Amino acid sequence: MDVERSSLCNCVVNFLLEENYLLSAFELLHELLDDGRDNQAIRLKQFFSDPTHFPPDQISRFNSLRVADPQSLFEEKESLEEKLAVREYELRLAQEDILNLKAELLKKTESNVEESTGLNAVTNANNGPVVQPLKREDISFSDLGPLKDNERLDINCAVKEYLLLAGYRLTAMTFYEEVTDQNLDVWENSSACVPDALRHYYYQFLSSTAEAAEEKIAMQRQNESLLKETDRLKSNGQSLIKSKEISEAQVIALTRSLEVLQKDIKDKEKMVQGLKKTLESERKNLNDCRAEITSLKMHIEGSRSGKIVFPTDSALVQENGDIRDLSEEVDMLKAKTSESVKREEGNEGEIDEVEESQVNDDASSLVVGSLADLVTADSGIMEKQLSSDTTSISEKVPEDLLTSLSVIGFAVSENLYKDNGKPSPDSDSLIIKSDILNAELNTEKMGVGTIQILSDALPKIVPYVLINHREELLPLIMCAIERHPDGATRDSLTHTLFNLIKRPDEKQRRIIMDACVTLAKNVGELRTETELLPQCWEQVNHMYEERRLLVAQSCGELAEFVRPEIRDSLILSIVQQLIEDSATVVREAAAHNLALLLALFPNTDKYFKVEEMMFQLVCDPSGVVGETTMKDLIPALLNWGNKLDHILQVLLSHVVGSVQRCPPLSGVEGSVESHLHVLGERERWNVDVLLRLLAALLSFVHQKAVETCPFSSLDSTRIPLSLLEQYAGEDMEWPAFEWLHIECFPTLIQLSSLLPQKEDNLRNRVTKFLLAVADLFGEAYLTHIMLPVFSVAVGENADFKFFPFKAQSKIRGLRPQSIVAQRLATMCVLPLLLAGILGHPSKRENLMEYLRNLLIQNAGQDSQSAKHEIIGCVRFICTYEENHNIIFNILWEMIASSDVNLQINAANILKVIVPYVDAKVASAHVLPALVTLGSDQNLNVKYASIDAFGAIAQHFKNEMIVDKIRIQMDAFLEDGSHEATIAVVRALLVAVPHTTDKLRDYLMSKIFHFTSSASPSDITRRRERANAFCESIRALDATDLPASSVRDFLIPEIQNLLKDSDALDPAQKEALEIIIKERSGGAFDAISKVMGAHLGIASSVSSFFGERKKESGDSPSEAVVSPKAAAQPPVEDTRFRRIMRGGFSDMLRGRNKSSEEVQPSE
Repeated sequence: MDVERSSLCNCVVNFLLEENYLLSAFELLHELLDDGRDNQAIRLKQFFSDPTHFPPDQISRFNSLRVADPQSLFEEKESLEEKLAVREYELRLAQEDILNLKAELLKKTESNVEESTGLNAVTNANNGPVVQPLKREDISFSDLGPLKDNERLDINCAVKEYLLLAGYRLTAMTFYEEVTDQNLDVWENSSACVPDALRHYYYQFLSSTAEAAEEKIAMQRQNESLLKETDRLKSNGQSLIKSKEISEAQVIALTRSLEVLQKDIKDKEKMVQGLKKTLESERKNLNDCRAEITSLKMHIEGSRSGKIVFPTDSALVQENGDIRDLSEEVDMLKAKTSESVKREEGNEGEIDEVEESQVNDDASSLVVGSLADLVTADSGIMEKQLSSDTTSISEKVPEDLLTSLSVIGFAVSENLYKDNGKPSPDSDSLIIKSDILNAELNTEKMGVGTIQILSDALPKIVPYVLINHREELLPLIMCAIERHPDGATRDSLTHTLFNLIKRPDEKQRRIIMDACVTLAKNVGELRTETELLPQCWEQVNHMYEERRLLVAQSCGELAEFVRPEIRDSLILSIVQQLIEDSATVVREAAAHNLALLLALFPNTDKYFKVEEMMFQLVCDPSGVVGETTMKDLIPALLNWGNKLDHILQVLLSHVVGSVQRCPPLSGVEGSVESHLHVLGERERWNVDVLLRLLAALLSFVHQKAVETCPFSSLDSTRIPLSLLEQYAGEDMEWPAFEWLHIECFPTLIQLSSLLPQKEDNLRNRVTKFLLAVADLFGEAYLTHIMLPVFSVAVGENADFKFFPFKAQSKIRGLRPQSIVAQRLATMCVLPLLLAGILGHPSKRENLMEYLRNLLIQNAGQDSQSAKHEIIGCVRFICTYEENHNIIFNILWEMIASSDVNLQINAANILKVIVPYVDAKVASAHVLPALVTLGSDQNLNVKYASIDAFGAIAQHFKNEMIVDKIRIQMDAFLEDGSHEATIAVVRALLVAVPHTTDKLRDYLMSKIFHFTSSASPSDITRRRERANAFCESIRALDATDLPASSVRDFLIPEIQNLLKDSDALDPAQKEALEIIIKERSGGAFDAISKVMGAHLGIASSVSSFFGERKKESGDSPSEAVVSPKAAAQPPVEDTRFRRIMRGGFSDMLRGRNKSSEEVQPSE
């Protein structure tokens, strides 16, 4: 054994020196010398005495360093001993854990290996202990290469284990501290992790040969290289597979996009062909119309000069053809009348003249009718399509025609003038038509002139029209804007349109907006963009909110009449600026019109910008803006962007982030309060509206979950139990359904764990959301999904039968892992479980059973803080009236119990639920329960009920309830104990600002009685009584007391308190003196003289009030008033001054009351 021990020690020495653990080696040297093992310390002595390693000058310099004094050494020793004890304990725990985990495996496998290895090692050690090392002399530590991290950890753990087993604890501690890059307390489960590892390594080393060791090392290296190569190949293969999948997806996408593009190209080619044909036909029609217009102009000019000249040959041919047709018709008529001519030859000439005159009349009427139709058609074209062309043509045609008239001359004059210069019927019809065209042209010229006159006059007329009648000018303004040719004039008129009324109301804005919409329809996209939208932009920063409101309305209604690229650029920028407006109505209008605008966007490129604007509007300080956003903008955003998942993700992050940015309730790390956050008003509002938005989006979540259900058995909107079984059993993706219990519920649990108990409004929002989820998804979802999630979150066991395996781990992670986390879960999450899950109408019986277990059966196992947190949970569920019957049934069970703790808890619960019941429930349930508790023989139960009576007095002014409270308080005061007196006074003190005059008089009479009676001899009790009485007097003084009460009770009891100066501190004395000064008026001077011996500072107080009189300028005669008059100052001013005086006295006191002063001792 000595040889073996020496060999192991040499191995450790070599390892420490090789790894440069010098401190551990130095400690080992000293421990070997202390044990008398000088032979094993030879190498260490040589090493540390070598001047090359440790130069003498360096050692002398170290010796010259200041040596610590004994006190510091003693303190270091104590700290080291404490650390050693902690490390030993941690080491022992780690070893026990490792041994327990490996016990069975070591028994089955390593027991035989250890025996055979031990026998071989002993044989080798006995037979050739010197030969074996000689064989290995040529193998050095560095030949094997540098130590790997896992090898270093195994050897370090084995060395530390050896040092501890060998008794070298100081060396082990130094070694533990010197190895800083590894945790020697945790030895990973591997083949090297065995008990007494260094001995096993030694035996294995002795039992093997150098060649086998080298071969093994080579195989290990080769194996490691092969493993690395395998991993690299696997990673390459996976990357190739992923790249292949990505490329295939890209190819498919490109193929589809190519097909779509080809189809679009074909459609566009067809559209282009159709447009070309349409364009050609329109051009042909336009040319025909222009030709007809030109011919008509030439006819007009010819009629003016008395000559008809045709501009082209085609027109002449057409007119000649018409004349030939008319002559043929005349011939036909003559043939028909030939028989009558034969019978009446004498009258032949006359008949011919009559027939010929009729034919000529018919022909002239036909010509005039055709020309009238032509003029009507041309005038319609001129008005609708070529209004500007006709204006220019009317100005240019006469000059162009003059030259052509001189060339053509009288070429066709023979056809128009017959019978000795008399005009023919054709010339008559053309003259009639020329008159019509002259009238049309004159009307057109007069219209342009009228528009010009109207445009010049409107800016001068508008200011002199009454505001309520200016909308009657809108048709004129619109007509002038639409038809005026000058752009500058149109801009001026458009400015007049937008500024028609200085501050238009809703009806007037509607009229102006309808006019703008009509104008945009008539003028087209280009003029709407260049003339109307600039007016919008100019009015964005107008000083009147009505104008900015008009701009907001125009953004949504004019967007339809501009190009699509303008809608998501210019108009969106205007809306974005309007949502920053200071006026609530403008922001509301911006939200509404942004919803109208989204449907007109050509694409979703600006989605994330719009989503950010939506969240900004939802969190707007004005509730009206938020309501409008949820009502109009949210559905429009979902229909346009179809990104419900992203909205929900951002929403949850905003909710939690808003709370986390608030300061913690306490700066003490590790406490429960350090995890809770104090919400400001803005943060509280943001969280509230975001939770309302979450509730508003729930219907969309449910709809998407139903639509994307991968199973075919979902026939209704509610989730049946069979579907949950399929969901748990089959590995299918259903993200819309899983979002609730995988993302939403854990986030709500996290949010609740950040909120203090007083944030009931936010917890009510969460509770209502959970109840809405249960209503939408059904009872099966509530029982098998929601209940397990929240049960685990409060630290209880749950059934995960209906959860997929991949979701179970995340749900189990909600379980609290520490005492602080468990307290937070009880304080913050348990109310949600009680009110939001078990509070569902279908879970009433479960809620009853759960509360009975919580308040009765498990009450003895809870600590005092846990009881307080559970009482807070019960208070929260009492905010829902439907839970009152359940609570009162359990409370009566607790009151009827013989357990004192249950009765005290019942009194505390009754106290906290008083604000949430009405007078009827208080009379029927709360008061009888408290009377029962107040009659109990146990003083702690009795005193606990006194505070609850005070809470009832604070919240109810019913005369019957007040009388019952007075009777019960008299019963408490009958025993005359100090504790009961203090408890009653403090309980009624809380109710003073809110209760009736009768109860205030009752309290004053009791205080007067107590101050008039003999005080206790114990100074502590006297001070406690004085503190309670002073607080009550100050609270009573801040109310409107009748003069009789002041005279009979308030002033006498203050005088009685001032007599016992030892029980009052200076701040209390000063406050009481100020009260008696104000309440008694000038009579206080006489009182102060009488009570000078008791007050002690009467002279200073008198001088103080004397200076106050001089400063106020009041004469002495005016200051002396009767007590009756002094008791009736102005109510509001007096009450304010008294409240301020009470706060000032608190600041003068400058100290917090101790717990004995605040709560009665139990």
